Amino acid sequence: MNTVAVIGASYGGNRAAQLLSKELPEGWRIVLVDRNSHMNHLYVFPRFAILPEHGHKAFIPYTNLLVKSCPEDMQRHAFLHAYVTSIDMHSLTLSCAFPEHGVNENDRTLHFDYLVYALGSHLPAPINVWGSVDTEAEKENTIVHDGTKAKGISWLKRFRGMVERTNSVLVVGGGALGIQYATDTAEVWPNKRVTLLHSRKQLLPRFDEAMHEEIITTLSELNIKVILGERLDLSAPPKIVVNESGMEERIARTRSGRALHTGVVASGISSTRLQPGPNIRLHSSSAPVKRPTDLLREALPDAIVPDGPSKDMVRVSRTMQVAVCRQTREAQEDASVEGLQDVLARVSIAESFAPTSLAVPEEVEVPYPHLFAVGDVADAFGAIKAGHTAHYQAEVAARNILTLIQQEMSPSHPAPKLEHYAPGAPAIKLSLGLSQAVYQVQGVVGRKTDVSADRDALSMWNYYGINPTEETMCL
Repeated sequence: MNTVAVIGASYGGNRAAQLLSKELPEGWRIVLVDRNSHMNHLYVFPRFAILPEHGHKAFIPYTNLLVKSCPEDMQRHAFLHAYVTSIDMHSLTLSCAFPEHGVNENDRTLHFDYLVYALGSHLPAPINVWGSVDTEAEKENTIVHDGTKAKGISWLKRFRGMVERTNSVLVVGGGALGIQYATDTAEVWPNKRVTLLHSRKQLLPRFDEAMHEEIITTLSELNIKVILGERLDLSAPPKIVVNESGMEERIARTRSGRALHTGVVASGISSTRLQPGPNIRLHSSSAPVKRPTDLLREALPDAIVPDGPSKDMVRVSRTMQVAVCRQTREAQEDASVEGLQDVLARVSIAESFAPTSLAVPEEVEVPYPHLFAVGDVADAFGAIKAGHTAHYQAEVAARNILTLIQQEMSPSHPAPKLEHYAPGAPAIKLSLGLSQAVYQVQGVVGRKTDVSADRDALSMWNYYGINPTEETMCL
């Protein structure tokens, strides 16, 4: 059976799988792979790290993700709870075997005809349930996590306990996550000292300045100390001291030398514990966690942006196909006769870049038209990193895969024109404390004052085809 593999089942990967499972012709199947057993609704994690009694609502079963309209669909489409250890151009290796789906124990290899690479990005605290928290396991420098709902809920509770035991919290990074976590923390524990450190002079600089002003007003009302235009100095380990309450604190410093006393560091941009992190491992494997783009880097290094603002991201074309820089590719082909085979397969997409792109693109080409990348891993023409962005990119990728498959089935027809992706205007909604939120949609900035404690998490359950009852939320 022909296979479309989708690795990463978050907002982008699951949308691609949804569409493809509905439209793939007979003889084709979707195999969706994710290290988590449940859909992790990351946007509620900051809130549930403060209110962990709602934690079970953040982990949604994948039960109804792949359409099962007839008994045959029950056999052909599959969700595999595993992680990928390596990728080749037409196969990938998994952490465990699934003989019933053609992944045997001897090599644990899944062969594919098309691939959607949707592994997302590194998650910062307090939404990285694969990350460290102050437990006995961390003292041994190892944390074993199996990607299950139970472990995720437990992590949120442990993080809440860690914050509860300290009297000061430093939030590094004034992105949406950092702002939401800082305001929730300050509202739940008004006596804690909460500091928000941001490297730029404006919070959320991709959005209207009115957003910044609304946020700053709320931060002031919640007595959150805001430091703008400074970065944390990570060149030296922090000094550990015992404060007047007998509690251990770290003294961190900004690059300008400003001292910051804090018990816990939560990061709105990157995972920052101000100490060496644990060697996080998956399942019983001895292999450390890879960066989201490392798997593709090993298979196709020229597809990874080497430097600049998009460093370590995957180059893509407007069709969401994995791309390489034309100049680099031509240099390789000059040095290798084998490269001539790739010339024949090339699909030039230089003309696909619209002049309205937010960044000046390199001239790139698609050496392997069956490889696609969507979501946070993709260097997608200035698109913001967000779930809805990954969602729309995945739709473009899925429709293009269906078009290419149709072309394979009717090779005598003219070559199809693939759909192009163009980022929409930046849009966002973020909570400011437990009951308020600020948003920008189509250039309009506004406030909401009726945000629910669980941030309307149950609406996502309905989206994934599951009625959120007390029974189903325990699955």
